[in-house]
Amino acid sequence: MKQLIAFVRKEIYHIIRDKKTLLVLFGLPVIQILLFGFALSNEVKNTKLFILDMSKDTYSQQLTEKLHASKYFEVEGEIFRIEDAYDLLRAGKAHMVVVIPAQFVYQLNHNHSSTIQLITDGANPNMSSTIQMYATAVVNDFRNDVFGKFELPYTIEVRSRMLYNPQLKGAYTFVPGVIAMILMIICTLMTSVSIVREKELGNMEMLLVSPMNPLIVIFSKTIPYLVLSLIIVTVILTMSVTILDVPIRGNIILLYVVCLIFIVASLALGLVISTITDSQQVAMMISLMGLMLPTLMFGGFMFPIENMPIPLQVVSNVVPAKWFYYSINSIMIKGLGLKSVFKEVLILIGYCLVFLTISYKKFKIRLA
Repeated sequence: MKQLIAFVRKEIYHIIRDKKTLLVLFGLPVIQILLFGFALSNEVKNTKLFILDMSKDTYSQQLTEKLHASKYFEVEGEIFRIEDAYDLLRAGKAHMVVVIPAQFVYQLNHNHSSTIQLITDGANPNMSSTIQMYATAVVNDFRNDVFGKFELPYTIEVRSRMLYNPQLKGAYTFVPGVIAMILMIICTLMTSVSIVREKELGNMEMLLVSPMNPLIVIFSKTIPYLVLSLIIVTVILTMSVTILDVPIRGNIILLYVVCLIFIVASLALGLVISTITDSQQVAMMISLMGLMLPTLMFGGFMFPIENMPIPLQVVSNVVPAKWFYYSINSIMIKGLGLKSVFKEVLILIGYCLVFLTISYKKFKIRLA
């Protein structure tokens, strides 16, 4: 036990003295959470909007004011011809043009119905669909204000409710995904590189021929990064709650337990990589390029796995980050308990056992 504590202390001192390592450990998570939380959001804001008001009445003015008040739109001005709408969209000066028909107030007062036309640029279908959805919500609010005092026969009112994320904030999706990506890359990268560095310097051979148990060497390399990874999780969660307003609805202890299991699996994967590589460059290449792309593609937070072809869905089951993302997303955003994420946690524990077994066996084979 004294040997383990001594080597853990030595590894901690080595990490603290290495400023570049500390920058990667703490700088990368902060940059990633800010980048995904603000810059790489799937929300559409500051949409350039023009209005073609052919009615010029109180109702059209009320609708225009509602569009002005929305945080998703920037009403750039008013146009007077439908041809101007096409020119603005073609030139990229507008993302949407709202066309309010003539006799708008007459149609609402006498027919209790009217039609609003939303013209968008279909060159970016995802963005167009999103801003149409936002504009439709504003129009529906206006319609409810107008029709609230009328009793309409045979009227069916459709009410929608978005559970867990009513504001459709992208951070709700990206924060759990960033945690998965950061832990997978940092834990695997740092563990593999730290052991391979000892092999390059010749220190590992000196340790292996000593009376010391090889398990002590393994644990002394992984324990500091396990503790640092838990600190990184705390930093990310704190930033998510305070800066991005992402709630933690579930049990915080369960959340940390699941993170701990995934950290152990990632560290064990780093040990596996360290046993099959002899240079830091190769270990870094495998850890970064070999893990970042599968985590981004098959982690479930960037691209819906359900929309992928069946063979790719099968491949995604091999990626540990997928199961970790599903579990912490259910705990953080949905507030679910262990019963709901039991399968994902069990799979992560299986990854831990498999990676630890492989790393130990490969380590023993290399010692022979």
